[in-house]
Amino acid sequence: MTIDTLFGPEEVPSPKPRTIKLKTIKAVYQTMTVNDTITDYLKPNTRYTSASQVYDTFSFLRHETKEHFIALHLDGKNRIVCCDMVSTGSLNQSIVHPRELFKTALLSSAAAVLLIHNHPTGDPTPSTEDLTITRRLQEAGDLIGIRVLDHIVIGDSYYSFAERGHI
Repeated sequence: MTIDTLFGPEEVPSPKPRTIKLKTIKAVYQTMTVNDTITDYLKPNTRYTSASQVYDTFSFLRHETKEHFIALHLDGKNRIVCCDMVSTGSLNQSIVHPRELFKTALLSSAAAVLLIHNHPTGDPTPSTEDLTITRRLQEAGDLIGIRVLDHIVIGDSYYSFAERGHI
């Protein structure tokens, strides 16, 4: 390869092509189709307006032997658009970080979230850690514009942070 300079043609080595690697992020959704004989479990377009309604739907968690932390992503009319299993923990704790919870809520364009976790002991009374993480999640949600409507602890009965005035 040659180029013309002030002093005539000059031989220039061919430039070696460079490779640049970049990471890209793509939102990937998975649609699950559940075929079951239960016809009233999660009806399409159901609006979730009370903690008892959420408990009725997710009371099966009381039989789990590990703590499960679930975030229900809701649209503007409080209908479920996504169900995110945020964390599966041990007998008495599960690790939840605001970054992980709201990452998927942003991807699903959620207007609000309902937080659910179970206590395998059957006692739905929230621990100090439950109160602390709920406050942190509510603050993070307020900051990014996704409301935390309630945090419901499921045991033999349920404990609603909204009904008790914690949210």
